[in-house]
Amino acid sequence: MVALSGSHSIGQAQCFLFRDRIYSNGTDIDAGFASTRRRQCPQEDQNGNLAPLDLVTPNQLDNNYFKNLRQRKGLLQSDQVLMSGGSTDDIVLEYSNSPRAFASDFAAAMIKMGDISPLTGQNGIIRTVCGAIN
Repeated sequence: MVALSGSHSIGQAQCFLFRDRIYSNGTDIDAGFASTRRRQCPQEDQNGNLAPLDLVTPNQLDNNYFKNLRQRKGLLQSDQVLMSGGSTDDIVLEYSNSPRAFASDFAAAMIKMGDISPLTGQNGIIRTVCGAIN
């Protein structure tokens, strides 16, 4: 799952998903990073404003996502928790130091995920809104 989380090296998030994090003044977020992100995400309104998940290489799948986590610059709390003194810290450190290790593990994890047999027909459902059951 840590390798798959590296897909957050690309893409964007809407303001309402990370607003609490950048205004929390917590110890798990770099103050300069939070300040930069506040410019595009006011404390109220503009929920749909987008911010890149990775400021450095937002359109490239690379290991910079893991470097960001080491610097407390994970945009989403669910990302930063991967580097928070827990069991995944060593994996984040490895991927931040080795683009090859990340790329290899990411590819293997994507293949495994592709082998999951989804429920189909009467046994499955395709959600029209990801966060809600139809």
